[in-house]
Amino acid sequence: MGNQEVINEGQQYLMNNYARFPIALVKGDGVRAWDADGKEYLDFTSGIAVCGVGHSNTALKEVLENQAGRLWHCSNLYWIEPQVQLAAELCRLSGLDKAFFANSGAEVNEAALKLVRKYFSLRGKPGCEIVAFHNSFHGRTLGALTATGQEKYHRGFEPLVPGFVYAEFNDLGSVEKVITEKTGAIIVEPVQGEGGINPATSKFLTGLRRLCYEFDLLLVLDEVQTGLGRTGKMFAYEHYGIKPDIVTLAKSLGGGFPIGAMLARAEVAQAFEPGDHASTFGGNPLGCAVANRVLDILSEEEMLNHITRIGDYLKSRLQSMTGKRKDVKEVRGLGLLLGVEFTREVKPLVDICMQKGLLVISAGPRVLRLVPPLNIALDEADQGLAILNEALNEWQDE
Repeated sequence: MGNQEVINEGQQYLMNNYARFPIALVKGDGVRAWDADGKEYLDFTSGIAVCGVGHSNTALKEVLENQAGRLWHCSNLYWIEPQVQLAAELCRLSGLDKAFFANSGAEVNEAALKLVRKYFSLRGKPGCEIVAFHNSFHGRTLGALTATGQEKYHRGFEPLVPGFVYAEFNDLGSVEKVITEKTGAIIVEPVQGEGGINPATSKFLTGLRRLCYEFDLLLVLDEVQTGLGRTGKMFAYEHYGIKPDIVTLAKSLGGGFPIGAMLARAEVAQAFEPGDHASTFGGNPLGCAVANRVLDILSEEEMLNHITRIGDYLKSRLQSMTGKRKDVKEVRGLGLLLGVEFTREVKPLVDICMQKGLLVISAGPRVLRLVPPLNIALDEADQGLAILNEALNEWQDE
């Protein structure tokens, strides 16, 4: 089938809950993807920061095929060897002690919220409040949706989960104002992703860690988009010299295979007992085998150095390309999680880029988001920048 045939059948049978682009991607290789009509694209979305080692990575295919020949699935009522290996490596890399596996970022954020509530329930503070932030994004399940500090995602799904309060991102004073004797935890993204690629300042994130120590709160870091090399460190919190009590991961963990992880300090993790939380497919042998190989690749020092170099290069080039435009407010981000904020909505620019063979997406209505594969080569970065520059020239500034 061609693009239009896929679209026509999809419109007939799929629910209308995605604002889809008018192409159907059918093949990928590294940083490149092809649609059903055979058109080639440079993919600077990588599945929204998922395909961290590129499309159809040979090393991942080999691991997946090998595991598929051994064991696809078994219940978590049994010990699963690749899952144990993955938990051990994630704990070693993060400095935390225990892991729980699910299938997505929303699921592990939901698990983190449940763990917080159970932890404080055992300590005589049931139903504790959780501080979240305006402009955040934590997922689509009801708990994660409530933690998401954007009203546009809440509309139509009320009543939401009680016990959440909101503060201003990068404003410690606003956090201090909402902390009460009911507060149990703070959940925050080191870089707000869907909210516009907004990095936390060092003062803010280290300040949150201090407040959590001071008021005996848990610090939960949502690293679903920032984790595992995306910012040039395995975990974004390494940029700030802190360690969370709980951290959540997903997206690039499986390199495209659905898997998410929640990591926690041992004392906090002990709050979960058999029957408290579970996931039928979480930590299945296929996902864990692939994720183990992903960690092998991303944890190499040269890979992290490469991400930092290419990220700095892209950011600098973007600043040069947009510096004289009246409609550009700021270029920001860490590593290969970059955003360009405009004074107007960027959807027309995204569409022009796609027509010219570059896939990019937005992060909110006015921020262009670039999240290419982490192993993108310098010449591929230049090719993408050249297309973007053409698109910017066509999309005249105001």
